[in-house]
Amino acid sequence: MVSMEEEHLQEEQNPRNLLFGKYEMGRILGQGTFAKVYYGKHLRSGESVAIKVINKDHVKKEGLIEQIKREISVMRLVRHSNIVELKEVMATKSKIFFVMEYVRGGELFAKVAKGKMKEDQARKYFQQLISAVDFCHSRGVSHRDLKPENLLLDENEDLKISDFGLSALPEQLRNDGLLHTQCGTPAYVAPEVLRKRGYDGAKADIWSCGVILYVLLAGFLPFRDENIMKMYRKVFKAEYDFPPWFSSDARRLISKLLVADPEKRISIAGIMQVPWFRKGFSRPIAFSIEDPAEKSEDEEAAAAAASKIGSGSCRSVSPPFFNAFELISSMSSGFDLSSLFESKKKVGSMFTSRCSAEAIMAKLEGLAKGLSFRFVKVKDFKARMHGAVDGRKGKLAVTAEVYEVAPEVAVVEFSKSSGDTLEYAKFCDEDVRPALKDIVWSWQGDGNCNCNGNDTAGNCSSGLMENPVLLEEERNCGMVVLCAFCLVVSVQLLFY
Repeated sequence: MVSMEEEHLQEEQNPRNLLFGKYEMGRILGQGTFAKVYYGKHLRSGESVAIKVINKDHVKKEGLIEQIKREISVMRLVRHSNIVELKEVMATKSKIFFVMEYVRGGELFAKVAKGKMKEDQARKYFQQLISAVDFCHSRGVSHRDLKPENLLLDENEDLKISDFGLSALPEQLRNDGLLHTQCGTPAYVAPEVLRKRGYDGAKADIWSCGVILYVLLAGFLPFRDENIMKMYRKVFKAEYDFPPWFSSDARRLISKLLVADPEKRISIAGIMQVPWFRKGFSRPIAFSIEDPAEKSEDEEAAAAAASKIGSGSCRSVSPPFFNAFELISSMSSGFDLSSLFESKKKVGSMFTSRCSAEAIMAKLEGLAKGLSFRFVKVKDFKARMHGAVDGRKGKLAVTAEVYEVAPEVAVVEFSKSSGDTLEYAKFCDEDVRPALKDIVWSWQGDGNCNCNGNDTAGNCSSGLMENPVLLEEERNCGMVVLCAFCLVVSVQLLFY
């Protein structure tokens, strides 16, 4: 952290207005109640960015700290080509800096202010809006303040959703599974939100999208009155008129969007099936974070074949060793410190088994085939499973590796190589766990073991419970490592 005195000194000695030696801040782009947005440039790459500067004191006085934290969490969660990207967050003692993607084209509102749009242009923006909102909802995020002022246009005239300050996450739902905070801009807010009752954030967003589509095609709001209470009554009843230039297909879609009863309102899946919407629509390529070590399927197959050539047919093959400390620290929830830094539970992606490594690999191959995944052996006891269907971030690829802990104990570790994290979590919970239950001894963090000694995999051992000497040796080994670990930690704490 940088002190306030140091900040003022830096500003006096730094006419270029450098931020942490990484960005140069320039002209002001916009200003709100608690923040200013500046044009910036990354010093190394020359990339243009927008830097949102928030005054900590103002935010604390208004009790908005949690809102700022939530906005950061949400923007890191929703990476999509039609959503403004949050690149990084930095802070000093008095200010918070959001470094974001710089969107050159300005607000969509500026175009709307000039009058109605042609139907094809309005359709393009609406398609991009729905695509991004659908992505947010798949992450459990409701925007709650969708309006043309919060929709930006880049240099290619593509739409970007911004300002997630009022967005909601699943943890904000009450016991009834609904949101209860009344927020948003009145002209775009759904009737159920205005009624100050519980509401579904995703369905409220769909209403706002309907208002936006109407505005793009008409050049004015569907619900308008100088008296705000009269305007609210129109919203409650969904009373509006269509201008004569609206096509019949556009009218039909808007009539399904602006439905006062949220239960009867069209869903995003329904919107995407409407012919008017589907015209010229193609899903944008979502961000995909690839494993740096990821190889193509052909490279993997070649590597696997190469590992067999020249290695000799009589060599003794065994899985890599997994020592006792790694086992304790990885498998025990007591040693998992992620809860101190992460709000969501990690996906259990490691398990112990009493089956042979060969039997586990055969089971994994059967799992892959059952799910129509391509199974490629990278090494003797390491494989990669490639999904055949495109997900939100391309095809899912999962790596599985078998390690040896003791002669009759193996550890199997899964990791996501590419694809969507939520789809990977679903893959682990709904596909992997049920399919492998007969060879699993204990899943990471579960705290319970399957000690029935099932032999359904074919080559599983008779079980550790039938070998009390081995079990006692492993228990003693684990306790020695555990005690040594605790001693080291205790000594370190003395000098903290």
